[in-house]
Amino acid sequence: MKALKASHRSGALLGMVALTALATGVSCATASASVAPDSQASHSYRHGVVPTIQAKAAQAKATPNAPAVGNTLIYGGGIDGIGVTSGKPKVYIIFYGTQWGTSSTDTNGNLKFTNDTAGGAPRVQQMFKGLGTGSEKWSGVMTQYCDGSLVSAGATSCSASAAHVGYPTGGGTLAGVWYDNAAAAPSAASAAQLASEAIKGAGHFGNTTAASNRYAQYVVFSAKGANPDHYKTGGFCAWHDYNKDAGVSSPYGDIAFTNLPYLLDVGASCGKNFVNSGTAGNLDGFTIVEGHEYSETITDQNPAGGWTASSGQENADECAWISSGQGASANVSMGNGSYPMQSTWSNDTNRCDISHVTVT
Repeated sequence: MKALKASHRSGALLGMVALTALATGVSCATASASVAPDSQASHSYRHGVVPTIQAKAAQAKATPNAPAVGNTLIYGGGIDGIGVTSGKPKVYIIFYGTQWGTSSTDTNGNLKFTNDTAGGAPRVQQMFKGLGTGSEKWSGVMTQYCDGSLVSAGATSCSASAAHVGYPTGGGTLAGVWYDNAAAAPSAASAAQLASEAIKGAGHFGNTTAASNRYAQYVVFSAKGANPDHYKTGGFCAWHDYNKDAGVSSPYGDIAFTNLPYLLDVGASCGKNFVNSGTAGNLDGFTIVEGHEYSETITDQNPAGGWTASSGQENADECAWISSGQGASANVSMGNGSYPMQSTWSNDTNRCDISHVTVT
């Protein structure tokens, strides 16, 4: 969702209507004037911003019993010819800066780091390896959306012959990982610095043409202790965008990227134990939040040329931090395990769904 039209925090979970975040036991008392209920509004580059649970609760409290708004997603007509990821999604993860510590490889072939003893980095890698495997149906929700010449701006559905979001067949979506330890990352990287890091990553992976980046997205993953875009006091957990919206030019075509902070630094505010309890739920926020941004990137790759609601929200924004009932976050079974994920908006069922048949 391009909830942050004036803030590059794409993918923020801010735009949910009356979610039941309070059921998680997180107090709303910590939400203050410095954490606006709609922190997405502060910067145009923050699309699909995932709000903290407190910010979402404060939003609901500020507008109790608010009239329902249109949730239906509408096609934006594309930007630079790009609306959705109408091909197999490719995800590249950039571990940003020396703050990650010393790297090595675990038994699953994932990068792990000495300053990530909780295992957030391997968990995100495993989730992306699992997408599209084991007949998982979470990815199916996004395949109903499309772009190209066979869909007009303002459309709310897609013909069968249009180019739809690709299902990640053939062994997951993870296309590459890179530890950029040439220098320390900024303590509070700006949107422009994050976009520049994503472009640098594209060059590292050899994606040096617009065609090679057409179905790619780059996750700029910051280490423990970092505060990218001042997320710790901004009332959000992550966002997505593309380079031009962040004010940075690219020699490799348009570059879609996500700002993914080290979410355990803020604990339950960004999803710790949201689905699972005890140590089993320590890393819930990493897959819920990054899944949110991934799903919004593939349905709105160059915000807001893809699919957004009249409110400006993207598909995952509308379904953020639902803890019970239809669309509640849950463990999704994949070929290499199960991962807590959130639901996303489905136009054809008119609700938040965590599973859907694949539209081809």
